[in-house]
Amino acid sequence: MAQSPEAAAAQHAPPLRFAALRHPGYRVYFVTTALAMMADNIEHVISYWVIFEKFRSPELGGFAVISHWVPFLLFSVYSGYLADRFDPRRVIQLGMAFFIFVSLAWGLLFLTDTLQVWHACVLLVIHGFAGVLWGPASQMLIHDIVGPAHLQSAVRLSATARWLGIFLGPAVGGGLMLALGPAAGILINALIYLPIVLWLWKAPYGPRFRNEPAAAPPVRAGRGLGEIVATIRDVASNRTIVSMILLAGSAAFFVGHGYQPQMPGFAHDLGHGDAGLLYSMLLGANAAGAFIAGIALESRGLLPPHPRTALILAVVWCLAIVGFATSTVYFVALPLLFVAGFLELSFNAMAMTLVQLNAPPQMRGRVIGLYNMGSLGMRAFSGITIGVLGGLIGIHWSLALSAMVLFAIVVTLLAFSTRPA
Repeated sequence: MAQSPEAAAAQHAPPLRFAALRHPGYRVYFVTTALAMMADNIEHVISYWVIFEKFRSPELGGFAVISHWVPFLLFSVYSGYLADRFDPRRVIQLGMAFFIFVSLAWGLLFLTDTLQVWHACVLLVIHGFAGVLWGPASQMLIHDIVGPAHLQSAVRLSATARWLGIFLGPAVGGGLMLALGPAAGILINALIYLPIVLWLWKAPYGPRFRNEPAAAPPVRAGRGLGEIVATIRDVASNRTIVSMILLAGSAAFFVGHGYQPQMPGFAHDLGHGDAGLLYSMLLGANAAGAFIAGIALESRGLLPPHPRTALILAVVWCLAIVGFATSTVYFVALPLLFVAGFLELSFNAMAMTLVQLNAPPQMRGRVIGLYNMGSLGMRAFSGITIGVLGGLIGIHWSLALSAMVLFAIVVTLLAFSTRPA
């Protein structure tokens, strides 16, 4: 498979431990991003709790999931166009402004006890759009900060920061609710987004600081289905980009995080359905595996980016998911979830790296947006492939069958990616 010069250089660069952290700008970005990701999860913890206590509406809970992922499906490519057309620092700041607005609005509605269902729906949708704005622009920015040689390290560490936020968000959010109450807790949460907003104001990155030759700005309007189709057409000849986007989209559609809401059912069938340490360990095993993957791989500079490596890791991930779905023993299911989390971060970070390295510079944001449309937007459907189907045939069978279908797709992509051009 032909590789871009950036991809070839990154693959043959000597391995370095925590390579991205050698860049002072990335160290600041890593810390401030981890804080913002933690704030994102704190908001989920507090707002979801209040919504549940006030409305007791499963439909509203379902809308919270849909409103979180569907914007990624519909608007990721347009968000990437914005990151191509404008300074990604300002696009990220706009996303952070939306996050801050939502936290402040929740807090005021909680304080005045005036929250209604339509308020919750509007704020959940705005929160989803904030995440869409953040995604492609953040990947564009880390490319500017570390360059192609250390890009995989930066992508892996950013994913590690995300899982760290998932770890810390519930604990900090729960602590804020207990100590200060939901209203004060979520108002304070708005302040946690400020460090990244303030740092980006003068951070020396973005279009004006790039060393690459100036490229013509995107000429298309960047809106609607037509832009998605045009972006697909522009990258269709690049087998690496196509295979990585199909990998990410298929994994999100068939499995994604669709089994996480079903974890109480899995825990019950494994004999640990009551609240307690063993149940909490099952909930956190996936995130723990992903976090350890980021630390372990970066500590040795392991697994240079290559399409075949990413696809093989995804094949093994499918087998781990099938093993978890069919397991009847808790202490077999637990390590399989841990392994699944380890592999998920590994192949997803590598796929994102390869997409960035092979994307044309003048449309890198839109290509990243197309990748995010698959890797994040398609997660909206994993609730159907696992949850709805699980209501008919059982969650064990639905997860196992979904992972087996994905296994067949990934093996096909592996064969496709290794064929001569």
